[in-house]
Amino acid sequence: MIYIFSLIDKPDSGELRQRVRPEHKACLAAMADRIAFAGPLVTDDGRTMLGSLLAIEFESRDAAHAWLADEPFTRAGLYASTSVHAFVNLWPQKAGFPA
Repeated sequence: MIYIFSLIDKPDSGELRQRVRPEHKACLAAMADRIAFAGPLVTDDGRTMLGSLLAIEFESRDAAHAWLADEPFTRAGLYASTSVHAFVNLWPQKAGFPA
């Protein structure tokens, strides 16, 4: 099952996000074969990061929550709020993905 992680940063946490980001990206790279999509949520300027949206396959909701608890941004205390939802992808992606 794919689980969607909607993760919103605490206010004024840009420095923390940038400092921990290499560890976060390495964590995601280690499970790249299970990621449907992943990336930062940004403000309308397209650059200022304010959270993350991840779609990752896990065997269960418990496994998804266990992964989130050990994810580098979570361990660093970056997120003000998190939500995890099961997701069924019914639409073929055509837009918004790197070439």
